[in-house]
Amino acid sequence: MPTISEKILSKASNSTAVADDFVIADIDCAMAHDGTSVLAVKAFTEMEVPGVWDPERIIIPFDHIVPASTETAANLQHSIRQWAHEQNISNLYDVGEGICHQVLPEKGFALPGRLIVGADSHSCTYGAFGAFATGVGATDMAEIFASGKLWFRVPHTIRVTVEGDMKNPVSAKDLTLHVIKHIGTDGATYKALEFYGSAIETLNISGRMTLCNMAIEMGAKTGIVPPDIKTDIFLKGRAVEPYTPVYADEDANYIEELHFDVDDLPPQVAKPHSVDNVCDVDEVSGIKIDQVFIGSCTNGRVEDLEAAARILKGRKVAVRTIVIPASRTVLTEAIDKGYISALVKAGAMIAPPGCGPCLGAHLGVLAEGEVCVSTSNRNFKGRMGKGGLIYLASPQTAAASALKGEIADPR
Repeated sequence: MPTISEKILSKASNSTAVADDFVIADIDCAMAHDGTSVLAVKAFTEMEVPGVWDPERIIIPFDHIVPASTETAANLQHSIRQWAHEQNISNLYDVGEGICHQVLPEKGFALPGRLIVGADSHSCTYGAFGAFATGVGATDMAEIFASGKLWFRVPHTIRVTVEGDMKNPVSAKDLTLHVIKHIGTDGATYKALEFYGSAIETLNISGRMTLCNMAIEMGAKTGIVPPDIKTDIFLKGRAVEPYTPVYADEDANYIEELHFDVDDLPPQVAKPHSVDNVCDVDEVSGIKIDQVFIGSCTNGRVEDLEAAARILKGRKVAVRTIVIPASRTVLTEAIDKGYISALVKAGAMIAPPGCGPCLGAHLGVLAEGEVCVSTSNRNFKGRMGKGGLIYLASPQTAAASALKGEIADPR
């Protein structure tokens, strides 16, 4: 019987799609940001197609190098603005609106049962809403711009069940790193992950986005949390169109089933230079650090800033600490609730909504040999600067580490 992925791809391809089938599917929503839209538009232009398939279903957020840090970046962004205007693409979210993977759900495009593609590997984030969401290359995106269709190999699905009650300050990021440690960076290659269990059900939307965001770090094609009442509450007043939730059959055909318990899970840290090089925080506590980065599409939401502010309020950071809200909406809410004030008074720097140092482009690049505790999703060698060392952790662990100037247990 079908999984969520099989059902969504069956509907999108108007066929009976089962694992390993190849299908040509209709895309519900396509996204490319300032970094990837340039290549997609170049390929689209070379196709000599008169216009995009549906300008209302194309979303272009500027987030990777914003504000533009070089003339080259400024010129490329200018060209995309012009192209979007020529193609009547109204869903262009310019500098300051935020990270694509935060903006797209906020604007109501990430809906249950949808087939969503993005020219960015972390597009699997939208699976937090019960969508089949995945990343594609720029030339694939050009084909989507032209036709609204793309071919897929239907993935097998791994069912991941996580039970237990995490004890504060252990959070969704710790749960996610714990799962990645056991699955590995290639353990789910070209497979879908479906997440179930009491620990998943209790996660808020922010936590589910963190989890699905990092499905790609296990090699997965997508990660999906079945939609529920929390999904509906988030989407009320946001959804751009009506949606129909999709669920796996009770006897769905899973290629593998994995079980985890997080009752006694301590804070987790991924050591350089691999996301699955995960250990309990006490194994790395005391390592001196030079920088803390709290933000990114993984952990730049209001709940993340609240967690950091709760730890830092009334105290002073010991190292440079960069905080970047995931969107303008997140920033304004964090201002209204006093989180930004608490962070600034603690000595943190607040940067404009965007990706910032996550990809090593600007706003916090590391020097040779410097150590950073980051709430982002990747710690590859050279990711945040040649020779930098990145430890991935939760906002709580990052904030506690900022206070001490070394990796610290937030408990």
